[in-house]
Parts: sequence; C-alpha cells; structure tokens
Amino acid sequence: MLGKECKVACSDAGYSKVDNLKVIDEKDIKVIVPTSKQVSREHEENPFGKEKFLYYEEKDIYECPEGNILRLSGYDKVKNCNQYKMTSQKTCQVCKHFGACTKNKNGRTIKRQVNEKLKEKLEQLYKSDEGQEIYKKRKEKVELPFGHIKRNLNVGSFLLRGNAGVNAEMAVFSTCFNISRMMTVIGKQALMQRLWN
Repeated sequence: MLGKECKVACSDAGYSKVDNLKVIDEKDIKVIVPTSKQVSREHEENPFGKEKFLYYEEKDIYECPEGNILRLSGYDKVKNCNQYKMTSQKTCQVCKHFGACTKNKNGRTIKRQVNEKLKEKLEQLYKSDEGQEIYKKRKEKVELPFGHIKRNLNVGSFLLRGNAGVNAEMAVFSTCFNISRMMTVIGKQALMQRLWN
C-alpha cells in the first residue's frame, strides 16, 4: 500500500509457526515473533527440557545431561520434525533420573523441527534488546485499534463470512476507528471543518 518493501515483520505468538515464518525470513525481512513458550507466564524451568540436551549438527545426534546419545530414529510428516531416541531403551531405565526425565520404558525421545535452527535464531532475535524494543512498539501501535474495535465498538466477532464479507466489515470498523482517532487528535470542530472544505 505504501510502495515500500517491508523490513521488519512483527506479530504475537499466535503466528509463531516456523514453517510459515521461513518464507518471510528468506526475503531478508527481520522477523520479531515470540514462541508461545516465550510469552507463557506459567513457564517453569525444566531441568530435563529439550534445551538441556546438546545437539551436534555434524553428527546429527543429541546428548542427554548424563552424556548418553540419542540418534535419529524417524520423521514426523505432520509436525515436520525429526525424532531422536536413545540407542538402547535400557539406558533410561537404569538412569538415576528415570521418572523425572522420562517415564517411558522405551527411553527418552526428542523432537527437532526441520527448521529448528531458524526457530532458535528467531527466539534469540525476540529476546534481544532490539527485538524487545520493536515488540514494545507493536503492542502500542497494533493493539490500540483492535482494542477500540472490540471494546468500544462492541465487536466480538464478524457477522459475515468469506473474504469479501469480512473485508467489508473490517473496512467499516477501520473507518470508524480512524474517524474516532481524528476527532481525538485534531478535535471534532476541526475535523468537521476539514470535511466540509
């Protein structure tokens, strides 16, 4: 609309699917989107979480906190990720952390997304000072119109279905928001004067 290329894309955790963000990242657009784990307030540190397992890219293996190896065992088409398992299922059964790390008698498994490297890159970018500054602006600029439309205009859901109907409704809501903002910024009288001229 503005005739300019997008340099930074920013969204909330609902849009953090890495397979989709890969397309944007490949266009050299900076992507600031937290994962649902990053924004969860109830997130507790898991001493046996996936991040505690070391991944060796050149060998394509994981090493658990106790130094045992998990090897590639399969691919999940639905989740687009590789699955890693202990070389021997007895390894976990005799481990002192069995029951805390895993209760599975077949041993611990780890799932690694095909685009895991990109996911880690985006998580780091979101956590950075620059990422936090951009995300703060997103909250200020983007949430205001939606808050106004949902609360002040009492719009809980769309009445029409399909792209054409939803676009028409959103155009009306956006126009109402823009008029409301113009009244706030320049005043009712000044707005009426400009509209008459």
